[in-house]
Amino acid sequence: MKYIYRFEEVNKDMRGLLGGKGANLAQMTSLGFPVPSGFTISTEACQAFYDNGNQLNGDTLSQIDEALAQLSNKVGKQFNSTENPLLVSVRSGAAISMPGMMDTILNIGLNDQTVKTLAAITDNERFAYDSYRRLLAMFGNVVYEIPEDIFDQILEDTKITNHYASDVDLTVEDLHTIVGKFKELYIAQAGKEFPQDPKVQLLAAVNAVFESWNNHRAQVYRRENHIPSDLGTAVNVQMMVFGNAGEDSGTGVAFTRNPATGENKLFGEYLLNAQGEDVVAGIRTPQPISTLAETMPDLYNEFVATANKLETHYRNMQDLEFTIEHGTLYMLQARNGKRTPTAAVKIAVDLVEEGLISRTEALLRINPDSVGAILYPEFDEQALKKSQPAASGLPASPGAASGQIYFTAESAKAAHDDLEQQVILVRQDTSPEDIEGMVISEAIVTSRGGMTSHAAVVARGMGTPATVGVNGLQVDYQNGMATIAGTELHEGDWLSVDGTNGNLYLGKIQTNDSKVNDDLSTILDWSKQEGDLGVYANADTPADFAQALKFGADGIGLTRTEHMFFKPERLLEMRRLIIAEDVEERKAPLAELLQMQQGDFYELFRLSEGRSVTIRLLDPPLHEFLPHDAKEIAKVSDQLGIDPGYLVRRVDALKEINPMLGHRGDRLAVTFPDIYEMQVRAIIGAALELHTQGLEIQPHIMIPLTGSKAEMNWVRDIVVNQVESLFDERGTRLKYTVGTMMEIPRACLTADKVAEVSDFFSFGTNDLTQLTYGFSRDDVGSFMPEYIEKGLLKADSFQTVDVDGVGELMKMAVERGRMTKPDLPIGVCGEVGGDPKSIEFFEAINVSYVSCSPYRVPVARLAAAQARIRRSQTQDVIASFVKS
Repeated sequence: MKYIYRFEEVNKDMRGLLGGKGANLAQMTSLGFPVPSGFTISTEACQAFYDNGNQLNGDTLSQIDEALAQLSNKVGKQFNSTENPLLVSVRSGAAISMPGMMDTILNIGLNDQTVKTLAAITDNERFAYDSYRRLLAMFGNVVYEIPEDIFDQILEDTKITNHYASDVDLTVEDLHTIVGKFKELYIAQAGKEFPQDPKVQLLAAVNAVFESWNNHRAQVYRRENHIPSDLGTAVNVQMMVFGNAGEDSGTGVAFTRNPATGENKLFGEYLLNAQGEDVVAGIRTPQPISTLAETMPDLYNEFVATANKLETHYRNMQDLEFTIEHGTLYMLQARNGKRTPTAAVKIAVDLVEEGLISRTEALLRINPDSVGAILYPEFDEQALKKSQPAASGLPASPGAASGQIYFTAESAKAAHDDLEQQVILVRQDTSPEDIEGMVISEAIVTSRGGMTSHAAVVARGMGTPATVGVNGLQVDYQNGMATIAGTELHEGDWLSVDGTNGNLYLGKIQTNDSKVNDDLSTILDWSKQEGDLGVYANADTPADFAQALKFGADGIGLTRTEHMFFKPERLLEMRRLIIAEDVEERKAPLAELLQMQQGDFYELFRLSEGRSVTIRLLDPPLHEFLPHDAKEIAKVSDQLGIDPGYLVRRVDALKEINPMLGHRGDRLAVTFPDIYEMQVRAIIGAALELHTQGLEIQPHIMIPLTGSKAEMNWVRDIVVNQVESLFDERGTRLKYTVGTMMEIPRACLTADKVAEVSDFFSFGTNDLTQLTYGFSRDDVGSFMPEYIEKGLLKADSFQTVDVDGVGELMKMAVERGRMTKPDLPIGVCGEVGGDPKSIEFFEAINVSYVSCSPYRVPVARLAAAQARIRRSQTQDVIASFVKS
């Protein structure tokens, strides 16, 4: 089997085989861009490596020898040569980009002899030994797992002793000393010497990169980003070019558009006399790419032209890595750049307007979950006026957040998981090892690094606010403290971070959600044109509904009326109603609640301006409204003017062993019909009031927890009788519908019968999941993470629909319900109504609409459009295949 491919022998996209980096290097080579020669060891070799007990097999080894010989002949350099030694880099490159998650080793081929040769042929001993110390540090960390911090500390101690500002101040003598100390570390930390044979170095590096596919940080990143674990990584072996060869050399990272805002302007940073990871590691503060126009104008113009060509070729914003060696430009990477959600939307819209991609391509390129992050919180304007920035840095990832600071990923994660704190990770700089602390942080702050540092790139990808390279921030890990502008901060102290402008504020500041921008509005308009599913909101208050309408909701898919009863004055009347012993005693509180509820529904209908509004009648068991502890019972007894002992007896009488399966939902209508009667009169009364004002309202009344046709019919009669009675009283009529929540498996199995007496269905997936799995949604947190970790479940079934079980019941209910009524409207209004993966399934089984929280409406809108587009594309492919 062929495991190795030279860059120049590949003329098509083989991303799955060569990984993203290898495929892009091959494409850039075929397009004639200046790419250092090399070859890619494929992902199939990685899979073979694991099949062979974590060892390279014979075919891979022999093909590496052959590829090395071809590379040597092409560039005129040889491993271990005393005249012109070949030096290479080894970099990983998975099919799906995982920035910073895997490993890189530069300058392979240097040893005690070839470093002298390199010094002689370049007439630059400092450059040669600077390259050698980098190899020793990278190789020791990646291959022998010697902590990177130990190498860094030796470097830092040398600079402090000699009062150096940066690495470039190190002298030849310093570097000789550092190389010696680094080699001593191998014996002390790993119990073995640094290998002098370049071939041994190379094979050890390849082994280490393959093993890095399954290291802890890579597994965490894949889990967080839903990347399959069986893809494997490729390894790219490439001739070295040196950015640390002098002041006419350098290294940099650039994006063809601003990855934070999406602005169509070249964005990036570079360092002169630097190599490899220096720009992203934050060792020195890099220079903006625009200043390269002043120091090397011709090369800058060449780079701009190259960047434009690559973006046009790939029809997407590109993340570029480059090296300058003695004034010559070399391209080391071109890949689709990671970007903030805001930038993703702007870039997609701009590329359509520039004619590079279609609308459907633009919609498919945006992660629906990230759309919610565009509505970044901002600090409250009035609260912000009372605060002054304590420090400022580079605005690496937009948004505002307050949290309690922690200096290590471990302590941040512990505070988040065990103490349920909102945490902010504060570091000198971050590395891939910090990923578990980063993913749970409200914001990320570093004292070092630039806009392309690890912290900046990862934060932007997660949509987490971040400020990096903060002036005046000192982090003292040893003493567990930080200093900002002379103020000491300790773990647990509050800090507020504005990643949009880079400011830091001491203490906690209130945040407000931002508004939909023009580009997002464009995307949502396109999504509405492309999608078939209606997108409604779960809204219990006028404020919720108003917010949902701002985000483009088609109406209300679920109003949970029980939430309206928990205001103090209403709760008291509800309690008076529940403890009443006969119909007569219930009349007074019912009359009070009728007026309150009618006012609530009036406001929702008024805001709807004729849009659909679905209102669910009371669902939870009555005991939830009653007090339980002695102090609260005494207080409520006093408020109601009743004996505490009587109230205790009523509470005990209503207490249930398993309330989730108890006296709730439509069962309340059977035993306490006057509650549902009151709610129906409030709904229809509000609608009629607006109807007389000329606003057309069609209320949709939803009955919860129906399990059978007989049950549904019984409650429907109660509803219809009240509606018709009110129509007769008012002398006017309007259209209304009566439907049911489909949340009991039996209702799904008998959906054809239930549909006979239902005007619509709406799946309540929270209860349907509970009753299908036998899980309690309130208690599932104690074992669900372990189920997912051990592969017993692919995802939390309350967040993403269980297609095989719950989904099969839903599919069955849709089919059977529409056998009875072909045009039966069917919706989904549980948590999964705003989940993109679930929405793809709902679109496939032909539900009519989804309903979700207001802030998930834009997410659901885009996901619905994507689902429709993908299904259409699949059908086109099938039709084309059948036709051929």
